[in-house]
Amino acid sequence: MKRFLAAAAVPLVAALAVSGCGHQLPSMGWVSVIDGERGLDNFNRVGDANWRAEGGVIVADKGKGGHLVSKASYKDFELRAEFWSEVTTNSGIFIRCKDANKISAVDCYEVNIADGRPEPNYGTGGIPNVAAVKVVPAPKAAGRWNVYEIMAKGDELTIVLNGQVTVYARDGRNPAGPFTLQYGGFNSTTKAGGGAIKWRKLDIRPL
Repeated sequence: MKRFLAAAAVPLVAALAVSGCGHQLPSMGWVSVIDGERGLDNFNRVGDANWRAEGGVIVADKGKGGHLVSKASYKDFELRAEFWSEVTTNSGIFIRCKDANKISAVDCYEVNIADGRPEPNYGTGGIPNVAAVKVVPAPKAAGRWNVYEIMAKGDELTIVLNGQVTVYARDGRNPAGPFTLQYGGFNSTTKAGGGAIKWRKLDIRPL
């Protein structure tokens, strides 16, 4: 299987030895972090989201919000994730978090999943505070299975959603750290968020 869109990537070299979890995929350097209902033990939990293995996936759909935080830390890597979201879902993959207990779009890079974000260019496919979506109109993910491919190499960040490059940016503020999977709970003030997020596959390869 082609793991990353060649047009979006630069030549890859091994750059980091990482202590991690999960099953090592043969001969390719990929580590399986989530595979169907398997993988919750590869994460620590922050917040009160009701993460659980159910129906062949890892899912959250209740709580004020929270993250699954990878037990391993990464610097340069490729990540491939299959996810399903709703129109009201507020989620994302936060990468290179400086502090596993202080997760934000400033202290990490937030690869967003948020079709309903008021600024759509920083919604699904974008990195808030760093890079707007390059695709017009901004992509939507709700109601179907999607594939995110993320490359972080040095200060280069490349995001591919369903085979289409949505972001290429250079930013070196957050050089390394764990990644997280977010469930954003319902906001009673803005009446937004709270939609389910499901993950059925996530693989990562340190570079």
